[in-house]
Amino acid sequence: MRKSINRTASDTTKPFNPLEKKHLGESVAIALLTQEKHHLPLQHRFSGAGIYALYYAGDHELYRPLSARIDEEQDEIPIYVGKAIPAGGRKGGLGLDVPAGQVLYKRISEHADSIKQTTNLKLQDFYCRYLVADDIWIPLGESLLIEKFAPLWNKVIDGFGNHTPGAGRYQQQKSSWDVLHEGRSWAERLQPSKKTVKALSESIQKHFAEIERSK
Repeated sequence: MRKSINRTASDTTKPFNPLEKKHLGESVAIALLTQEKHHLPLQHRFSGAGIYALYYAGDHELYRPLSARIDEEQDEIPIYVGKAIPAGGRKGGLGLDVPAGQVLYKRISEHADSIKQTTNLKLQDFYCRYLVADDIWIPLGESLLIEKFAPLWNKVIDGFGNHTPGAGRYQQQKSSWDVLHEGRSWAERLQPSKKTVKALSESIQKHFAEIERSK
């Protein structure tokens, strides 16, 4: 069963506007959630920009609340949601009519490589859904999905989507994600984090407890 995009009571008391930004974002998010699931790494290259959601179905103790939902066929909650836009969009423009190339495929593949390098995660325990979309709708869809699902690696454990720092930028601290999941070679060159595995684990437990209370 897929997670629905719920509307609040106030949404039903005002005229529905299909062109309202929120509803446009909803249509993109719903389109993603109906896409086929793919195990990582992706087996076939494709072109286009878009949004994606990563899901965890393994036995890591910290993430058991996520995989348990899959085992019990409950509403799936992604562990991470992201987007990939053409270079023009990353430089501050919308990126309209800029050839996207294989940016979405490459972004998901980068994530697969990050997971593969860790010492305590298995790539075969992850799968994803992705949606190739026109550039202008991508940020809307991503924002709505993050707001709706509060994915753990977006909201609590930062750093999963980080890239190798440029020259001279290794003075920054190791991210929370790299503290929990050691292995990325470039991350080992960063400064030690002030956050401990114990503190981060408690933050994860609190996050899942809040999700249960909100059901």
